[in-house]
Amino acid sequence: MAGFRSLARQVRDPRCDLALRRYSLRKCLERFAPYGHRATWDHLCARHGIEPEDRSPEPARLIAALDELEAARAVWLAYEGDFAERRKREKHDGLRRPGSFDDWHRLTWGGNGVARCDDPGLHPSGSLAEVLRRLIAGLEAGPGDACPVCGAVRGLVWRPAPAHEQGSGPVCTGCGIVVPRPVLTSEALDRVRAGRSSSARTLTAA
Repeated sequence: MAGFRSLARQVRDPRCDLALRRYSLRKCLERFAPYGHRATWDHLCARHGIEPEDRSPEPARLIAALDELEAARAVWLAYEGDFAERRKREKHDGLRRPGSFDDWHRLTWGGNGVARCDDPGLHPSGSLAEVLRRLIAGLEAGPGDACPVCGAVRGLVWRPAPAHEQGSGPVCTGCGIVVPRPVLTSEALDRVRAGRSSSARTLTAA
């Protein structure tokens, strides 16, 4: 199975036909897709003028989309490296973080779905790298009461029916991401859970 870098080389290779280059970009999203596969593809298409079903898009647009994806991947891999080193030091010193923080990192290792958006058409508008920088800043700052990506407080709702392993939890209706629980205080999580019934109606209507 080809890795991310091998697939990226195919996207850039002018000797490959456009259908293969597009296919290779889609396959890259199976290795790294911060919003999940469909939402990340929708995001890249919208930002770089690619028709989602176009089998032969302009090469420059494909490469621009790949550049954005690679920049975001570099941000996340650097954070994972720092996190791994920090955890080694903490374990050596006998320090442990809350279980939910470690569990969240385990589920998102590699960055796939790290800022998952289950609605492919609703996702942050900024670049992937900038969104991940904001998410990382929120993780490093400690628990708060707002979405780390767009800053929304009142737009957080609870999705009670998980569609995947990390599906149940707070969702930001402003930018669409499933907000990592470790970035929210227990009080903020309680407030979001308390609005569960109205949240379900809001998500259904959307």
